[in-house]
Amino acid sequence: MRRSGRMTRSEINRRWKDSSVGKGTDMQRRTFYNYRAAVLDLFGVEIVYDSSTGEYYIENDPNSASRGSETVTDWLLNSAAMSGMLSDARSISDRIFLEQVPSARHNLSPIIEAIKSERAIRFTYHPFSRSRPTKGIVLEPYLLKLFRQRWYVAGRNVGEGKLKTYALDRITEPELTGDNFTMPPDFDPNEYFRYSFGIVVDSSEPRRVILRTDSRQAKYLRALPLHPSQQEMIHDDFSIFTYNLLLTPDFLRELMSLGPDVTVLAPPELRTMLAARLRETLALYDQ
Repeated sequence: MRRSGRMTRSEINRRWKDSSVGKGTDMQRRTFYNYRAAVLDLFGVEIVYDSSTGEYYIENDPNSASRGSETVTDWLLNSAAMSGMLSDARSISDRIFLEQVPSARHNLSPIIEAIKSERAIRFTYHPFSRSRPTKGIVLEPYLLKLFRQRWYVAGRNVGEGKLKTYALDRITEPELTGDNFTMPPDFDPNEYFRYSFGIVVDSSEPRRVILRTDSRQAKYLRALPLHPSQQEMIHDDFSIFTYNLLLTPDFLRELMSLGPDVTVLAPPELRTMLAARLRETLALYDQ
């Protein structure tokens, strides 16, 4: 329905019969109404019947709203749609190559439960920057974020008394404690990562970043924006992109990965940081 719009009961039934779950059989009326109710319960999407046309359609389709980032409902629906398509493609599975994602399925469930119940969680953390893990971290989890195929949890580290972010694939032995917490009223989950390129947050002020790209690279940034604040001014043979961003190390690494296809015009300190990193890289090869 999201792809095709309004559909009659017979059209829905035809799609069902052609799918891997239908296997050529009709969808029973009871099954249709049960699944229709389940879609509302699981995804918050209401399938409405128009008696004047005999068609079903999605009421308040999340796709119809203009937003800077994907909602949880969108993500769930897209994941369900992708799962269905891959199930239909089992016969050609040897010709489908997927990106490996660090496993977080064992940690996601207890952390979601901790967020829902507002209970602190204790775990051992294995950061890449240290040879030994940190045991007994107690975190009051505020939010979850998925970035570059990795799940992260952000919240208040009770021992240190400050906000920190942890990668779920580096967490072991998670357990809910008996300590409840209340998220501070002045903490806005939507604002926490607002000016971050990825998951790094610092105390500096966001800066207006201006990039110049050739027309070819502009197409890539247009299709997959670096940040929700992205705006573009198109010229004959180049484009100017502007952002409101924190100048964090992960953003600097992203700019380096774009190479000579992107030129930083502003701010000056970002140009200096990038030039210094490039000189350090070149020095490795000069040696």
